[in-house]
Amino acid sequence: MHADDYPLPIDRFLNPFRDFAANKLAGAGLLLAATAVALVWANSPLAASYHALFEMPVAVSAGPLEIKKPLLHWINDGLMGFFFFVVGLEIKRELLAGHLRSARMAALPIAGALGGMLVPALLYLALNPTAPGGRGWGVPMATDIAFALGVLALLGERVPVGLKVFLTALAIIDDIGAIIVIGLFYTESVALVSLVAGGALFALAVALNRVGMKSSVAYFVLGTLVWLAFLKSGVHATLAAVLMAFAIPARRRVAGRSFDERVQGLLGELRAVGLPARAELLTHEQHDVISAMAVLLEDATAPLQRLEHALVPIVTFFVLPAFALANAGVSVGEGFFSALLDEIALGVVVGLFVGKQAGILGFSWAAVRLGVADLPAGVTWRQVHGVAILGGIGFTMSLFVAALAFPAPAEQDLAKVGILVGSLVSGVVGLAVLRGATPAPSASRGDDRAPNPSPAGE
Repeated sequence: MHADDYPLPIDRFLNPFRDFAANKLAGAGLLLAATAVALVWANSPLAASYHALFEMPVAVSAGPLEIKKPLLHWINDGLMGFFFFVVGLEIKRELLAGHLRSARMAALPIAGALGGMLVPALLYLALNPTAPGGRGWGVPMATDIAFALGVLALLGERVPVGLKVFLTALAIIDDIGAIIVIGLFYTESVALVSLVAGGALFALAVALNRVGMKSSVAYFVLGTLVWLAFLKSGVHATLAAVLMAFAIPARRRVAGRSFDERVQGLLGELRAVGLPARAELLTHEQHDVISAMAVLLEDATAPLQRLEHALVPIVTFFVLPAFALANAGVSVGEGFFSALLDEIALGVVVGLFVGKQAGILGFSWAAVRLGVADLPAGVTWRQVHGVAILGGIGFTMSLFVAALAFPAPAEQDLAKVGILVGSLVSGVVGLAVLRGATPAPSASRGDDRAPNPSPAGE
């Protein structure tokens, strides 16, 4: 805060929370805390209250229309819609202006993500070839970007930028794969009338984008209607959130040079009418100039980026912790270790820890060896191996897919045991491998890349 600014008494209370939110580990830390609370609560004498809370029916009605679902479903189908909407915004941004905007840039994370989805699914199916366990092959395919990047952030400045970019792009492509899997393989039945209605509303949102509509309220209303239509259609409602993200405009109204000229002009006008000198109401002239600045700033940013900036804190600090609290509560009593040996739990653990690192590392190496991709500058194969292990932190998306794959609570709990153990082992081992492969900034950085690199040589 500038020395001439006017801090309010409440700032003393809010500043620690702002500092926490700005920390790179804040999201992963809060997610971990929510998971710990869920585990303690579900294994305490108050376990019955945990299950009763999330099984409590909650109804929303308007005239003859009513939606009545347990609180758990409102979290998984409703709140998680915001998570999938943000995922969709991130995917669109990366495709238009990020690390997926060209085939060459995207080749390595695409190859790694493809291997990181196929190999875990195949290993899981090898251990669960028949129903009902076989339905869970999609559970170990996902990577939790918040946890994975949180673990990577523990190494601070030791991590090359290219490695962070690789993991981020990998996780985003992984999310695309998970969304496709949910849409194609975890949809039981489809009500065509509702699906067509949802498609028509989505088409209207795209049309509004094309004509230049920028109103977030309009897209929110349409998005809610699309969500309701998909919910009634049988296609998972979170897919509506991803689709709506792609309908959000990604164009700015004001170009860079024009923005600079207009900002300078408005600053001149503000100086002419007088700079506000004290913490008091603005004059009418000052308010007009500052309002014009606010409009200019809004026109200089794309609605996609404004929405992403506004929603990421909500998703990070509320939606995902609520999801973890509602879904991570699994009994870890005497039957925990025996449950870990069940085919479902074992398949998830093997898929996440073994399948993810083998698939990501193997397919990435093959892409570089075949000449279709390049290893990022300053990144070694040992570091790629460490990131491949971190890819086994499935958590959020894995829990989500498990809820779709296994309607029976007993099977869901087995999958949750596998997810918790597989994610924990992947995080700890991945961090250890990366710490050994990534020297401190003051140390000399060796480059273990070879003209014909091979994972077997590490």
